[in-house]
Amino acid sequence: MSAVRDLVALLAGRQDPAALAPRAWDGVISVARAEALLGTLACRLAAAPLPPPVAALFADQRAAIAVAQAQALWEAEMARRALTSERLEFVLLKGTAYAAAGLSCSEGRQIGDLDILIPWHEVGRVENELLESGWEWVKSDPYDDAYYREHMHELPPMIHRSRDRMIDVHHTILPRTHRRTPDPLVLVSEAVATADGFTVLCPVDMVCHCAAHLLADGDLQGGLRNLWDFHCLTRDFAAADPDFWDRLAARADKHELGPEVARAARLAHALYGATLPVGWSQPRAADRLYGCRLLARDDWGRPTDFLLQQAFYIRSHWMRMPPVLLARHLWTKWRRNR
Repeated sequence: MSAVRDLVALLAGRQDPAALAPRAWDGVISVARAEALLGTLACRLAAAPLPPPVAALFADQRAAIAVAQAQALWEAEMARRALTSERLEFVLLKGTAYAAAGLSCSEGRQIGDLDILIPWHEVGRVENELLESGWEWVKSDPYDDAYYREHMHELPPMIHRSRDRMIDVHHTILPRTHRRTPDPLVLVSEAVATADGFTVLCPVDMVCHCAAHLLADGDLQGGLRNLWDFHCLTRDFAAADPDFWDRLAARADKHELGPEVARAARLAHALYGATLPVGWSQPRAADRLYGCRLLARDDWGRPTDFLLQQAFYIRSHWMRMPPVLLARHLWTKWRRNR
């Protein structure tokens, strides 16, 4: 079995860690690191019998992730303080939201930028308050700034000048030119509060966003981690709500994300053994290609299947923009980078 399949099997609980050959751990660790799943694997196997070097590495990972998540939540608190004077509220997204809500997918999960969602009509006020509170633009290029503001689902990225932490301010969850058009008003209006007073997407919207991030907003780079998020979210939400899958189907249709949510569910079933209700697990012909793309790494953690990667890269841009706009954008970027 390849290292990437060993990693998936370990996360899914199909592989006994004690039965894994010592040399096989090198490949598993390399792939887990490349897929941003090393901390997740370390938490998943916290009680498992492991070779001493692996156990020591995993202990370090668990400690580092705990510190990183505390930093991420503190950054969310700093954003809240920066915006509270103007009574501006936001919804946490992605990794910070999972940590703030105490969800199981946050266990060992790496968190990068702080992602927040705000109503479109508050973009200008939020931007001004963040700039006054120490954030500044990462990119000062006029074309990139205009591109973000006219076509994307977020402001250009910002970074805090003293804490060196980035924030992405979203006003919806997919680019404005995307073929799918989720309803941002529903996302914001039906968000829910956490115990610490932050706000996160409601369960069905959180899963829809996860599926959109996995399958509609990129080329599946790092897809195994995003699929693990999807698997954990749906498993836990379904355990708490017997009608969850029906609610999810209805909400996915409302956000025009029905195909993405359904495919993510089938991939979670195929790779992580997710339990799906009747009607959700029937495979589609293209699922095999998506599975191959998710598993396209060698035992050193390096990407493989270059042509397949390029096909998904092209697909991601095709989904994001109409052809004429895409051609003009790529031509402009090519000319400026010559």
